[in-house]
Amino acid sequence: MLAIIDYGSSNLRSVQKAFERVGAEAVITDDPAVIDAAPAVAFPGQGAFGDAMENLRQHGLLEPIYRAVRSGKPFFGICVGMQVLFEIGEEMGLHQGLGIFPGQVPRFPDGMLTSDGRCKIPHIGWNQIHIRQQNPLLAGIDEGSFVYFDHSFYVNPTDPSIIVATTDYGIDFASIVARDNVYAIQFHPEKSQAVGLRMLRNFVELAGIAS
Repeated sequence: MLAIIDYGSSNLRSVQKAFERVGAEAVITDDPAVIDAAPAVAFPGQGAFGDAMENLRQHGLLEPIYRAVRSGKPFFGICVGMQVLFEIGEEMGLHQGLGIFPGQVPRFPDGMLTSDGRCKIPHIGWNQIHIRQQNPLLAGIDEGSFVYFDHSFYVNPTDPSIIVATTDYGIDFASIVARDNVYAIQFHPEKSQAVGLRMLRNFVELAGIAS
């Protein structure tokens, strides 16, 4: 069983359905006991970094997340659920994150350019991932595969060894990171069609929770 952490984010049902489609029993929960008992945890998120951290505090979910990570069970952060795994978020002031990964979460710089012209912020739509190191999360996924993004802030790890894949949007930013039992992606797998579903299936299989 997969526990999907519910701290008030709005896209949880679509993530749950995507996990169910690839063979996982997935439950949306804000119950620490359920999170503790689950053999794997997913942490999707939307909205602002600071609001996400405050909602986690109000729901009493900070310690269950730390326990899940320390336990060694597979843990999967998605979008803002990836960003708050880092130390500091810069959205609307500086906000303390979970500090599971070293680094900050800044806003894309104004005036970025690509070969097609000026980059719009937020970064919305399809873009490619460029694989920097092999990882079980990427089994069967080709270099340069397209996935769906929707964000104005990006993670900037201070430890380059955790970067699994990058994406070019005016700058080259980390779009997948991983260390030990913790995996995290910036894009939306539930909106990324076959590639996103394959990545979710890979997580389900490495977690050993396929039905």
